[in-house]
Amino acid sequence: MTNWKKQLTANLFDEVGFARNLTRLLFVALAGLTLWTRPCEAGTTQLIFSHSGGPGSLYDVTAKEFARRLDAALPPDFAIAIQGGGTRLGDPLQVLEKLKRGEVTFGIASTAITTMSEMFGIFDLPFLIRNREQVRRISEVMLKPILQPEVHKYGFRILAIWENGFRHITNNVRPIRRPEDLKGLKMRVPEGAWRQKVFQVLGAEPVTMSLREVYDGLKSGTIDGQENPLAQIKGGRFNEVQRFLTLSDHIYTPAYVLVSVEHFAKLPLDVQRAIEKTAVEMQDWVYATAVKMESDLIDQLGERMETNQVDSKAFIEASRPLYRDFVQTVPGGARLVGIVQELADENGASR
Repeated sequence: MTNWKKQLTANLFDEVGFARNLTRLLFVALAGLTLWTRPCEAGTTQLIFSHSGGPGSLYDVTAKEFARRLDAALPPDFAIAIQGGGTRLGDPLQVLEKLKRGEVTFGIASTAITTMSEMFGIFDLPFLIRNREQVRRISEVMLKPILQPEVHKYGFRILAIWENGFRHITNNVRPIRRPEDLKGLKMRVPEGAWRQKVFQVLGAEPVTMSLREVYDGLKSGTIDGQENPLAQIKGGRFNEVQRFLTLSDHIYTPAYVLVSVEHFAKLPLDVQRAIEKTAVEMQDWVYATAVKMESDLIDQLGERMETNQVDSKAFIEASRPLYRDFVQTVPGGARLVGIVQELADENGASR
C-alpha cells in the first residue's frame, strides 16, 4: 500500500475511534450536508462536489457558485450536490479517497495533495508565491506539462486551479513578528510533510489535526495556534478562541479541482465538457472573490483579535533550509523552484 493510501486509511480510523463516530457519521450523511441546487427527480444523475471548507469559507462560496453555473449548463437529467462543511465526510484526505472510489464526482484538494506527491510541496515553501498574477502564470505554464502528468500517475486529473489562499497565523500566546516568536508554540498544521517541516524549521511544534477539531483544540489549549487563510479562520470561528492574528502571508495554497480519470470518463461527453469549461471559467471569479473577502475579513477579524505584520525578511532568511531540503530531496526540485521564481511578478504587484 502506498504511503498516501496508508495516510488516507489511517485518517478514517483516528484516535477518536471510528465506532464512536458511526452514529454521527450516519446522521450527517442522511441529514444535512448536501446543498442541492436543483430538486433531484427520479432518473436524475447526481454529480457530487466534495470539499472541506466551513460555512462562509472561500471553498464554500466557490463551490456554490460553481454549482449554480454548472447547473445551468448541464442537461436536465443531471443535478449538482455539494458536500462540505469541514466534517469528517469533507476532510481533505477523505475527499481524495472518495474521488478514487467514485463516490463523488469532483472535489477540491489543497495541502492534502502533498501526501500523494511531494512535487506539490513546492507550494508549501514560504514566501515563494508573492501575488495572484504569479499564480495565474503558474496555472498557464505548469498545469499541463508538469502538474497534470503527476496527478495522472495516481488516477486523478486537475480540471482547474482555484484558490485556498494566502495563509496567516493565529495564536493565544503572543504576537508573531519574527521566527523566534514561534519557538515552542504548538501549532496545528494540515496533513502534509512539507507544512510540518516549515513550522519545525521556524521553531514551532507542529501538530497535525483535522480542521473540524481545530476549534476545540484552540479552546481547550491543546494547541496554541494554527495557520489558515482568513476565510477559513472566520469560517471556523477561530477568532472566538484566538487572541492574536498575524497577517503573515507566509504560504499561498492553490486549490486543485480534481476528478478521477476512471470515473470521469464514464460521464457523457457533453457533461464532461460542461464541467471542464465551467471549472476553467471560474478561475477569475475565484481570485476576484478571494481579494474581496480578504479585505472584508481583515476588518471583521480585527474587531476581536489583535493584528500585526511580520518581518518578512527574517522569515525568508529562516526558511532557506527548507528550500535546500526541497531541492535535494524532491526529484526535479531545483527546476520547480526556478520556474515558480521566474513566474513572479517583477514589479511586485499587489495581490
